[in-house]
Amino acid sequence: MSIFKWFTNNTAKKSKNVAKERLQLVLIHDRANSSPEFIDSLKNDIMEVISKYIEIDESSFNIEMVQTDDDTGAKGRPALVANIPIKKMKDRTRE
Repeated sequence: MSIFKWFTNNTAKKSKNVAKERLQLVLIHDRANSSPEFIDSLKNDIMEVISKYIEIDESSFNIEMVQTDDDTGAKGRPALVANIPIKKMKDRTRE
């Protein structure tokens, strides 16, 4: 094997993996029926429920659909990841 072929083959494998991961992410969104409108609606509902118990920073609240690995290392399982900055806990004992 020539040195040139070794370098180009390595690059092709890397770009192949990147393209594969991007396609898998697109498929996850399609299979989960997660349109932008759906994610926004879900975000609003989650914020409404959490706000009953916790004061949150709504401007930094973020929800996204990601791809996770299973026990065998295979990818493809959708997961909902939420980043919810907490300002303070509400005192629910007084209500």
